Amino acid sequence: LCSLVTLMMPQWLTLSTELLPTENFQLGLWETCVVQDLGVTECLPYNTLLGLPADIRLARILMCTTLATGLMGLLFAIPGINLVNGCRRTESFKVKRTLKMLGGILSIVAGVLGLVPVSYVAHLTVLRFFDESVPRVVPRWEFGDALFLGWTAGCLHLAAGSLLLTSCLFLQDETCLHQSIALNRTHTTRPERSPRGRTEYV
Repeated sequence: LCSLVTLMMPQWLTLSTELLPTENFQLGLWETCVVQDLGVTECLPYNTLLGLPADIRLARILMCTTLATGLMGLLFAIPGINLVNGCRRTESFKVKRTLKMLGGILSIVAGVLGLVPVSYVAHLTVLRFFDESVPRVVPRWEFGDALFLGWTAGCLHLAAGSLLLTSCLFLQDETCLHQSIALNRTHTTRPERSPRGRTEYV
């Protein structure tokens, strides 16, 4: 969800000038916006993909790949959780462990792919902000809220993938066997009544 919001937010970079203090410019991956103090926001989407700067194109492609990879990792990880489908058979343990490992690996890949464009755009912004060849009078772009949200999304992806892989390493087959044996005993065993304990009424 954080990666999706990061992709759609126009606040990747912000710009405010002293000449127009009532307006604030925002640069995103899909559109540029002008925000006025009165609360009026006007956005203009990009007309072409090839005419965009290289950093915006790279960030758009990598963020879309991050969403796809994170969604695949989620779809693999959910069936691999033991609470979703109990370990009733011994052969299901390897399947669940494999699904959980795939989900963890895809989540880590999504975290790396999500951190690369955000960090790259932030790096270029810092270089352009402290560029001595540009006069200080010229307004410069600064970090927007989407960059911080993108860093948070990447860290969450990495944490989720690490937890999934760690749980796979410490998960043992004996736990599933004990659970399945306990389940089978509770369903099959019933209290037996002795014939002497029965009482007949006429």
